[in-house]
Amino acid sequence: MANQIVEKFKNKKALSRLKSQDKEAFIEAYDENVDDIHRFVYFKIGSKEEANDLTSMIFLKTWNHIQTNSLEDSKTLRALLYKIARNTIIDYYRETSNKITASLDDEDNKIEVIDEKIDPQTRIDQEADLERIKSKLPLLKEEYREVIIMRFINDLTLEEIADISGKKIGNIRVLIHRALSALKTLVEADNKATDNKANDKL
Repeated sequence: MANQIVEKFKNKKALSRLKSQDKEAFIEAYDENVDDIHRFVYFKIGSKEEANDLTSMIFLKTWNHIQTNSLEDSKTLRALLYKIARNTIIDYYRETSNKITASLDDEDNKIEVIDEKIDPQTRIDQEADLERIKSKLPLLKEEYREVIIMRFINDLTLEEIADISGKKIGNIRVLIHRALSALKTLVEADNKATDNKANDKL
């Protein structure tokens, strides 16, 4: 709880500095968030070069947005970045009309699933085969994949995800629950198919 309060204070201070056109603050914000934003974009569109270009565009749009728009007190800089990232990706899809599935096995973009206190029935066992879990992520509905990336890969808070998506925190909890359940079902089905193949060979 204390860490969240500190983070909120830091974010509001960063937004205030950016609002006053503090370029050093922008560089600091870029350094702190660029890896997460790039990873988020990359998993969405699957092209490293396009992700590089879009990430730069997202930070430029964020800078311009802060200079020309009023900001809510509850909004965090990270939430603002993700909100602009989502809109930028939507624009990208509209322009290209060619969605590309991200490869989750890219050596330069390996992911780690962060532990979370979720209902035991829906929690993904950390002893499970992570390679199978990663291979199933692209098979999930877009909103499920997105919330898993934001919560468990980029470690956003429930409040930030709610702010980014425009949903209530309670709805985000339900969405995470359903996303993990869907992912677990895919992984278990894959495990069952593997076991059946092994039995057939006996």
